[in-house]
Amino acid sequence: MVMVAAGLFTGCTKDPDSVTDLGRYSSGSYPTSLDDLTSVLGTAYANYRHEYLSGFQLLCKTFAATEHTSNLVYGGQAYWNDIQYNNMNSSNLLAKQTWQGLFTGVKDANAALDRADFYEANYMTSSELQMVNYIRGEAHFLRAYYYFMLECLYGESYISASGGDDKMGVPIFTKVPTTLAETQQPRSSAKQVWDLVKQDLQTAAQLLQGVHWEDRYRGRVTDWAAKALLGKAYVFTQDWGNAKTILKEVIDNSGKTLMPYDKYRMAFNSNVGSNLNNNPNCEFNEESLFEINVDRVAADYGIFGGMPNKNLTTSMGLIWSPSGFNDAGTGSIGMGYANECVHDRNLVRFGYDLPLYALVDNPDFDITKPEDVATGNIKRIPDPEYTVKTKQYRAEKITDPRLYVCALEPYQDTVYFGLPGGAGKRRPVAKCANLPTQEYHGWSYKKYQTLDSRLDDVKQADGANYYLLRMADVYLLYAEACMNSGDDITALEYINKVHRRAYGLPVNSASDVDYKTLSDRTKADASDVNLANQPLRYERWAELFAEGHWWFDVCRWRIGANEAAYYGNLLPDNHPSNWSDERSYSFPIPLEELNANIKMAGQQNPGY
Repeated sequence: MVMVAAGLFTGCTKDPDSVTDLGRYSSGSYPTSLDDLTSVLGTAYANYRHEYLSGFQLLCKTFAATEHTSNLVYGGQAYWNDIQYNNMNSSNLLAKQTWQGLFTGVKDANAALDRADFYEANYMTSSELQMVNYIRGEAHFLRAYYYFMLECLYGESYISASGGDDKMGVPIFTKVPTTLAETQQPRSSAKQVWDLVKQDLQTAAQLLQGVHWEDRYRGRVTDWAAKALLGKAYVFTQDWGNAKTILKEVIDNSGKTLMPYDKYRMAFNSNVGSNLNNNPNCEFNEESLFEINVDRVAADYGIFGGMPNKNLTTSMGLIWSPSGFNDAGTGSIGMGYANECVHDRNLVRFGYDLPLYALVDNPDFDITKPEDVATGNIKRIPDPEYTVKTKQYRAEKITDPRLYVCALEPYQDTVYFGLPGGAGKRRPVAKCANLPTQEYHGWSYKKYQTLDSRLDDVKQADGANYYLLRMADVYLLYAEACMNSGDDITALEYINKVHRRAYGLPVNSASDVDYKTLSDRTKADASDVNLANQPLRYERWAELFAEGHWWFDVCRWRIGANEAAYYGNLLPDNHPSNWSDERSYSFPIPLEELNANIKMAGQQNPGY
């Protein structure tokens, strides 16, 4: 028995009337039509928008904390603090909920495969076989994706060219359990899990070969998405030869490429029709291989509201929302919860090394008029010398331009407090509203944020799609495979293609900003052991910042101790990281899982 919902992976704007909660169905009589079967598959797509995953907390809580993209300014949840401090235990709520969310996705994908077999045996017409096989291909891809995430988070260790095949992976389920005994599975080996991921993706690519979805289904998986994720799995297991072959095929034949910088700089924000976010051409663009569709369709409280709209949106923006000034320009207001801001050490990594600004009296303040941030009539402003310098850093690209794609600078960037985004609702970005002290830069996030209204104005519904696979990732994975198989020239060129795009330059032509070697200086500070002279690592960090990739890179390269040292003490309590090479590269298996599954007894990850 599984839950189903229809219409959950549609492309652009979805019709709420077509999204229904069908409740429980009998596995002996359902599905009886192709639409029914499609609705079963829909749950496997929709699950990634669940509260436990990208619907609310995976990027903005789990990954933002492990990667230290954020400084956490809200200290009211100990389990969240513990992830920030690398201090998890087997009772950690986020670790448990992420496990549950990902395995729910596995279950949903398995249900789709099971129901495809049932439908073919009982109701399918011969003309429907290709579509049924497409659905099978999508289900294999989604199961592979969920297992990819599970293994990267909970596996004991990554496989390397020198070994690790026998390390503990996660339990494998290739069908929906129908008895208690079938739910009791031991941890498979790391190799067995990665083999399943690769086999599923190979099957998906074969079943989806040549698929061209019409516009209303453009959020569905293609064979190129399957091949791209397969290439990533090869890189993550250091199978460099196979990685090079499949990734080059994606580069040469998928029809996908890097989008131009003018599109890229706003491609992570919503396409809502306002004067700021009217960018519908950014969704499902020429760089995107697979993305999760998100519509700003207001429910009672975002994903925590009622059906059907809760299944069409996400509410992550509440957690890491930007902050703007109040009407008088004397204080900060969060556009959502404003629970976190961009960690200051990340500004330095992007090449922004200016000190904290000082506030001075505004010489243009008109005492005869009310204080009004919208018109600029405020008493205190940043030191003009600082303002000149920070604008110079941006205009002359002294700072990596991607900083301004990822983050919003106080006083220099703009948000809107209300719809429509008229001039009277315009607000300069302020320091994060909940900072315990002003001794921080306090930049806000820009990626995936709602910028044209406070979240309350749209009933806590996000509007920006989330990229899970895009070509910049593929280029850098291909560069890594080349670098590790003796082809340094090609590796450097593909690193530079991504780097050039960040500076608005033609990606296929040599430029003055090119790295000259694979150990050239980056924008990171010279004291940054992990990134200062590592262009590949730096480009993966900067290009994919706040997209949920860096934690896996840290773990597979085993550079966590240096990362912990780089970030130092962390908010909310100015607490140092409790990093341990024995423990911290893997999440704990949830205690409830170990207690419920007798075949996993004694199979906790080391150090927990």
